[in-house]
This record gives sequence, C-alpha cells and structure tokens, in this order.
Amino acid sequence: MTISTATVNPVLRVAPAAPAEAAAYFRASLAFHADVSDVAAALAADGDPGFVVLDSRSTESWDLGHIPGAVHLPTALIPEQAEQLLDKSVPVVTYCWGPACNGATRSALALAELGFQVKEMLGGFEYWVREGFEYETWQGKDRRDADPLTVPVDAEDCGC
Repeated sequence: MTISTATVNPVLRVAPAAPAEAAAYFRASLAFHADVSDVAAALAADGDPGFVVLDSRSTESWDLGHIPGAVHLPTALIPEQAEQLLDKSVPVVTYCWGPACNGATRSALALAELGFQVKEMLGGFEYWVREGFEYETWQGKDRRDADPLTVPVDAEDCGC
C-alpha cells in the first residue's frame, strides 16, 4: 500500500517508535528530569528530601525570586565552585528560568561532567511560581495564586 505524503498528517509523518523503544526512552527521561510539583512535594515533606536544589541563574535573577532552600550557583561558576558547595553523594536538581531556557540543562551537564548525580527540574522557576509555590526574593517570601492552566486550583494534585 502506497501512502502519499500529502495525505499523512504532520503527527504521523514520522511513525511512532515501537512500544519497547518508547518505554526505554520515557524510562530514561524520568532518570534525567523531575517536575515542579514533585520537587515541591519532596521539599514540603518531613525530613530530608534526599537531594539539593540548585538555581543556575545570575545573581540579579536570584534576587528577583528563587526556590526557598536552593543553592545559588550560576552555570559559569560550576566548574570552579561546585565541589566546595555541593556533596557528590547527594543528587542535585537544577533549574533556571523556564521551559524556553536551557540554563538548567547546561548546569546539569556541567555537574554531571564533574561526577555529580543530577536531574533537571522541568518548567524551571517560571512554573514554580505559576503553580503557586512559595518563593523568596531579596525582600522576603512571596507566593502568587496558581495559574489554572498549569495546575488544578481546587484539587489536591493533577492526578498524573
């Protein structure tokens, strides 16, 4: 059967991966990423979350707002300062501004190259704020109402 490319929709122009390949890819993805809600839940639970959060943005960006308890280490300074500020036995979760920024990816790469276990927080600081989690600025703590396009406002969690 011959299918004309004009009749194939853009989603299926490249066929989906075989189920086993897809499972391997998505399993691997979870080893590299954490989402904002999971990071917030782990930080809010009693006891040690088992990881440290690292903000890889500039000092000016940090001052505008950051996750409470995060370590501030701009990406460019990781090679020279990470081993003084972080413990290689503790996994690191990196974040930057948001989905349109790859700073968290670059900082995760720099840390992994130094021998740290690392994950990237999907959504970055933007989604931390948009989901209504508390953040700190140079003026103190703050919180915005949750954006109903990012998190169900009247539910305990999104169910995913």
